[in-house]
Amino acid sequence: MMPDFMTLEGKRALITGGTQGAGAATVALFRTLGAEVMTTARTRPADLPEDRFVAADLTTPEGCETVATAVQSRMGGADIVVHMLGGSSAPGGGFAALGEAEWQAELALNLLPAVRLDRALVPGLIAQGAGVVIHVTSIQRLLPLPEATTAYAAAKAALSVYSKSLSREVSPKGVRVVRVAPGWIETEASIRFVERVAADAGTDLDGGRRLIMQSLGGIPIGRPSTPGEIANLIAFLASDRAASITGTEYVIDGGTVPTA
Repeated sequence: MMPDFMTLEGKRALITGGTQGAGAATVALFRTLGAEVMTTARTRPADLPEDRFVAADLTTPEGCETVATAVQSRMGGADIVVHMLGGSSAPGGGFAALGEAEWQAELALNLLPAVRLDRALVPGLIAQGAGVVIHVTSIQRLLPLPEATTAYAAAKAALSVYSKSLSREVSPKGVRVVRVAPGWIETEASIRFVERVAADAGTDLDGGRRLIMQSLGGIPIGRPSTPGEIANLIAFLASDRAASITGTEYVIDGGTVPTA
């Protein structure tokens, strides 16, 4: 009998933003592969066990501290930290529509939770001489949508640079740090974004989809990625099958980003 190609048996994992979309798919897959998983959001869905969920607002230092404390007290630390929290609520209208509050909100959601949780949890990974940190960035750091996602794209670009710097520091100490950059994922949140783009452009939902496709230069496979496809890549990178992979970024976008 052939052994399982991939397992996360015995691994303790924190996955932020794990209650919907690609985050929920990643939590489910990690558990299927044998990991002990804790996730977090502002409120707990009824289908998530209470002992493996922390209600917290990760856009605040206090929320990050609450989660880090729960990881230590409930699981005794972590072996894998996956930062999936992210999104954008900034209005359309280009750079002039982005005031101080909008910029602060985008950074507070898309950059600072990873920085704060890493600061709390990565020392434990270093101390045990092993661990994996995965930062979910976005292809929008390369292909921003000027009409609507300038601040989001800038925050994700900052997350990517921070991740690369962290990898150079901690990889020699046994801790791998990897980035995953999704393109368009078909989730409830992405559909809400399409609705905003459509409303700003005075068109319908299909028109909003076409505008996004056009702004991205098209998706060669002809569709967005699914949450499960994102989860598959993250699980592989978190597993021992990827033991020599660190410091790099994996784009999963259906071919959206052109390469030389």
